Amino acid sequence: MFHAAHGYQRAPLPEAPESGPTPATGTATAVAPATAGRKSALPTATEPPRPAGRDAWFDNAKYLAIVLVAVAHAWEPVMDGSRATRALYMLVYTFHMPAFILISGYFSRSYTGKPHQLRRLLTGIALPYVVFEVAYSLFARYAGDKPDQPISLLDPYYLTWFLAALFVWRLTTPLWRAIRWPVPVAIGIALLAALTPGIGDDLNLTRVLQFLPFFVLGLCLKPEHFQLVRRREVRLLSLPLLGVAAVFAYWAAPRMSTKWFYRSSSVQEIGDGVPWWSGAVVFLALLACALVLTVAFLAWVPAGRSWMTALGAGTICGYLLHGFLVRAGDYFGLFEENPWLGGPVGLVTVSLFAAAAVTLLCTPPVRRLMRPVTEPEMSWAFRRDVSELGPRR
Repeated sequence: MFHAAHGYQRAPLPEAPESGPTPATGTATAVAPATAGRKSALPTATEPPRPAGRDAWFDNAKYLAIVLVAVAHAWEPVMDGSRATRALYMLVYTFHMPAFILISGYFSRSYTGKPHQLRRLLTGIALPYVVFEVAYSLFARYAGDKPDQPISLLDPYYLTWFLAALFVWRLTTPLWRAIRWPVPVAIGIALLAALTPGIGDDLNLTRVLQFLPFFVLGLCLKPEHFQLVRRREVRLLSLPLLGVAAVFAYWAAPRMSTKWFYRSSSVQEIGDGVPWWSGAVVFLALLACALVLTVAFLAWVPAGRSWMTALGAGTICGYLLHGFLVRAGDYFGLFEENPWLGGPVGLVTVSLFAAAAVTLLCTPPVRRLMRPVTEPEMSWAFRRDVSELGPRR
């Protein structure tokens, strides 16, 4: 359904305006304002980029994905007593971060390492990573009664891995735009990472490399690919696919480790007793399932502007802040002292609370409040580039 174009093109892609990260995440989320409303014809090398408005479809997709991220995180402490909940958890974890990462790659197409892009990379991704890495570590140390919890910028803690990964992926964008077969190369690197134990915890590199194909695929996509996904035929075809995936997840729930979906370990380290060659098959199968379910999810995203559209611009706040609520429930014994949360009524309650909380955290007032951390200007910290002063002179 997705047809990835090669990363080698003679005419440059129109430059997408950049904003803070938007995980799909939780994802926290790292995506620039949407530009899919542009015409598919690319400008010539001499044409300047033409500004375009936000596409409501992308903002809606980001909001719905961050709701799934928050709900899945809320399910994790209470799903052990319910096979159905574990199956839903595995189903959602198959595609929610791949969807966010793919969209992040799509809006990173214009990154070439220009001075203003490097500044945005530092202020919109690196700075939030540092702030929330320290904040989550201190929260675990004092609220979670973990006095030995280290503060290390090289070892992402909890949700901050996505910001570290996005920083690495976006820095390598010019490389992926230059090579002839970027997606197969990225899949090969991801597979090697999955088969290599002991890569280490630095920047959670195992996860960065295993999720890499979705980012590179996003770099190769064009607006017409997303228009194809939004067709009625694709939407109808996605229903039986989702049904089959749900049935398989229910069968696999008691048999399969959730570590396969986190992509933070090699197949040898997961501990299911599988040989490396069958682990490679499982990894590639999950990669294909993630892509198919991502298409199915995107096919049902509403296209028009609605109440959720404005919330899609603030998913970075929802992603980074909802983790404190989930961690607080764990640290203060909310899930252990209330076993009824693992029952049907409790799971519905947890899901509604998580969806409402992350929705509130994505609202414009919260985004304005968090702007000094997630979208700071910091012009005082950078030199003025000569090329930017040229037109004024």
